[in-house]
Amino acid sequence: MWLILAFFSAAMLGFYDASKKASLKDNAVLPVLLLNTIFSTIIFSPFLIDYAGGFGWFEGTFLDTASGSQNGLQAHIAVIIKAFIVLSSWICGYFGLKHLPLTIVGPINATRPVLVLVGALVIFGEKLNLYQWTGVILALLSIFLMSRAGKKEDIDFKSNKWVWCLALATIMGAVSGLYDKFIMKSLAPMFVQSWFNFYQMIIMTVICGLLWYPKRHQSTPFRWRWSIPLISLFICIGDFAYFTSLSEADSMISVVSLVRRSSVIISFICGVVIFKERNIKAKLFDLLLILLGMAFIWMGTL
Repeated sequence: MWLILAFFSAAMLGFYDASKKASLKDNAVLPVLLLNTIFSTIIFSPFLIDYAGGFGWFEGTFLDTASGSQNGLQAHIAVIIKAFIVLSSWICGYFGLKHLPLTIVGPINATRPVLVLVGALVIFGEKLNLYQWTGVILALLSIFLMSRAGKKEDIDFKSNKWVWCLALATIMGAVSGLYDKFIMKSLAPMFVQSWFNFYQMIIMTVICGLLWYPKRHQSTPFRWRWSIPLISLFICIGDFAYFTSLSEADSMISVVSLVRRSSVIISFICGVVIFKERNIKAKLFDLLLILLGMAFIWMGTL
């Protein structure tokens, strides 16, 4: 079941990336991200109210937040830490996505399982087998080839700050994935997701109040688009499937992280069909190389 949930989460992430790209075009980044956290919190507000009021509306169901209450303050601190990690990834990722083609962003994001594997190797003492090392090498090769394809669109991977933003977002995303497996051992999926969104909203309100609002007339203006609430809808559904998958005892973070990155297929198609991006043949080869690397990593985990 956890594997099916991981694939479903991947599909939602693909549409999530496409919604972000549509929302961020010629638009201010920080308020779009703030609205994303607000809409996500609204979606999960019934669970926040149930938890805070102790009503027990969802008691005994997979939507129950109760297991988080057993840890009290410690549980909330764990979720707040996750909120900071994810927001750092999202802020960098949103800026990168705004200024880079989706057909480049998607494949770079797809290398995240490689970082998760390396993290598992360093932190948890896991050992990579021949298949997994082959997958890592193929992923690194694809990034090199992608940088050559990017030069055809005047994107220099070494000096382009938006590529570095995206790289940092990918690293922090991998950190988040490793941290998720740690906290999901003791917390209910709905507890994590509902409070995680709430704390993100608080943090983003402060960031926008300090960094964006006072200088809003000196930067790219904010424009409302109906694709903005779709960002929240797709990420909430995708993340809930992801957290539920990780909460199952036999789930493997290396496999779940790998499967989630198959969202690149949907985001790549959207980049071609919806956003009419260029230089597709070279990027398609890079994408296939990454998918091949993911397949080797998959075989190495069987």
